[in-house]
Amino acid sequence: MIIEKGKDGIVPQTKMERMFFMALIHFDQEGFDKALGGSEPMLVDFWAEWCGPCRMLGPVIEQLADEYEGQGVIIGKVNVDEESELARRYGVMSIPTVILLKNGEEIDRKVGVMPMDTYTEVLDSVLEQNA
Repeated sequence: MIIEKGKDGIVPQTKMERMFFMALIHFDQEGFDKALGGSEPMLVDFWAEWCGPCRMLGPVIEQLADEYEGQGVIIGKVNVDEESELARRYGVMSIPTVILLKNGEEIDRKVGVMPMDTYTEVLDSVLEQNA
């Protein structure tokens, strides 16, 4: 699922709507808040285009989105230059910062580039708790 400003920041709700989107969501504030109000945990990468480490982490986040698609977790990205209010709301001081949210609350945070296993362990743990 990709959500960009041109798509009004709305999270696809039905399976048919989701078929037309990829697994990774690019959040604007409206789409982020709507997803946050849902029941699925969210893994969100706060990044910027000019950030070298963010660009190194990008393919990892995309791969996670593909691998966890349909498993009850939302994986997305927030461009801090375009959505600075979201970055302020979560106290993002360095990028990349990846935050795991569950029921609207932050349950984990990773700052800097980490290996993929770091994120899969956190995701698997939260998904096991939801099972």
